[in-house]
Amino acid sequence: MDYFEKHIRDNKVLFDEHKADRAKMWAKIELELSNTEPKVVPLWKSPLFKVAASVVLLLLLSFLIGITVYGGSQQGGQSNVVSQELMDIDMHYSNLVQHQVQLVKDHPDLSQEDKEEFLSFMDELDEEYEVLKLEMQKNLGNERVLEAIIGNYKKRIELIENLLRQINDSKMINDDYGYTL
Repeated sequence: MDYFEKHIRDNKVLFDEHKADRAKMWAKIELELSNTEPKVVPLWKSPLFKVAASVVLLLLLSFLIGITVYGGSQQGGQSNVVSQELMDIDMHYSNLVQHQVQLVKDHPDLSQEDKEEFLSFMDELDEEYEVLKLEMQKNLGNERVLEAIIGNYKKRIELIENLLRQINDSKMINDDYGYTL
């Protein structure tokens, strides 16, 4: 037993001098609960939205893979269908990425330097995407090029989500969640 424990045991009575007023504590808690407004979760942060986006992404990926695998023997009529589907997917992903990039640009907690660094990464991925898009136009049935395009979009979305998650996590750590008695 060390000196600190011995001191506490010897002076136990002195520590019991003040007792907590439980009624006062519960009244304070109830007051704070009644004064708080319900939290509003943005649509893109809700778990249901994330699940729905994942399902749509899986359906689109399986559809594209199905077209490239089963549509390879009928190049004449199928090339227009694949091209149209690629344009539709391109439009969907580009709108999603543009929206998230705008969220990062407008985020008040990011410094201008952080925004510029992030946008430089996005520019590099855009350049890689343009090269892949040119390759896809040359060889429409190439499954690896299609997978690389989809992977490029996934990288962009993952990069944005990680940045926003880090910002939100640091914001939560900085908030004071202590109790007032």
